[in-house]
Parts: sequence; structure tokens; C-alpha cells
Amino acid sequence: MNKSETCRRYLFFLAGLFINSFGVSFITKASLGTSPISSIPYTLSLGFAPTLGMFTLYMSILLILFQIILLRKDFPKQYLLQIPVSILFSYFIDLTMEMLHVLEPESYGSKVFFLLIGCLILGAGVFMEMAADVVMLPGECFVNAVSITFHTDFGKTKVAFDTSMTVIAGIMGLILYQELAGVREGTIIAAILVGMTARFLNKKIGGVLQGMFAGV
Repeated sequence: MNKSETCRRYLFFLAGLFINSFGVSFITKASLGTSPISSIPYTLSLGFAPTLGMFTLYMSILLILFQIILLRKDFPKQYLLQIPVSILFSYFIDLTMEMLHVLEPESYGSKVFFLLIGCLILGAGVFMEMAADVVMLPGECFVNAVSITFHTDFGKTKVAFDTSMTVIAGIMGLILYQELAGVREGTIIAAILVGMTARFLNKKIGGVLQGMFAGV
């Protein structure tokens, strides 16, 4: 991979990171729950001072520490790029939440509409990050570390991870607010629709993008 291709990939990744954060914020504004990976930060942000972006950063740092514990000397140095990426992603989340502050859907139908739009946006962002193939966010890197350490299938481990995050967020909501504050039907919809969108885009234009990165 030459410098020109590397530059194109990183720029595309950064664009995907922003779109990813925009999708997270759009889903969150629907008030029907958020994506599984954001469910714990979102639940905490409902009752405590730090923003959704800051809680996302705290969780990202925790996941990076878990990776170091799991992989130890096998922790790849390039995984340290997760730190600046996490900081930027957290900033993007707070920025896009502020950009969308005027959106306050009231009817259930409008909330579902915002949720679906947010899922499509988030799916596009996830696809862009995957297509760039330069850096993974801490959630994916943690799943990868678990898969390597315990010799498990990445896809099944990802499902187990997302499910665990959702269950933990649900328990936290019940303890803190006596209700499923951060986990609702939107969380399940997001878990299904985001992955479907990312896979669809990869199938349709993934090959074309790889050619563009290579300058073909």
C-alpha cells in the first residue's frame, strides 16, 4: 500500500467516522433506545453530567485496557491508534448531538422514522470504516482480541458482545432509573438493520471502492 492509497483510506475512514457518529446521534434522538455498542454510554448519560460522547470515550478506553490485558505482548502497536480515533469519535458524537438538538420527534411514528434513518446512516458509516480497512473502533478491536485469545468465531463473538452490552445497559437502567431507560425496541432494530445496511453496501460497491483506493 503506497502513501497515496494510505492517505485516501484514512480520509475515507475519517468521513465514515463522522457519518457513524451522526447515525448514533440520529438514532439516539429517536428516543427508542440506541445501538448496542452505545447503549451503556447512553444509559449513563441520561442521569449523569458527562455527555454521551464523553461516556463513549470512557467506555472506549476501558475496552482498550481490556484488549491489552487479553493480548499482553501480542497487543499490536497499531491498535494504539484507537486512542486518538476514540477521542475524535466522541467529539463527533457530541458535535452531531448538538447539530440535531432541534430534532425532538414526539409521535411514535416520527420516532420510528428517525430511528430507521439513523440506522441507515450508521450502517453507511460502519461500511465506510470497514472498507477503509485502516483502523477499527475499540468495540470491534475488543471482539477481535476475544476471538484471538479464546479462539472463537468473530461473528458469533460480536453477537455475544452486542447482546451483553444491551443486557448490561438494561440492568443499569433498571437499577438507576427503575426502567429500561437506554434500551428499547430501537436497540434491537438497530442491531439488525445497521449490519444489514453495511453488508448490502459492501456487496454493491465494496469492490469499486477498493479499486478507487488503489487508484485503479
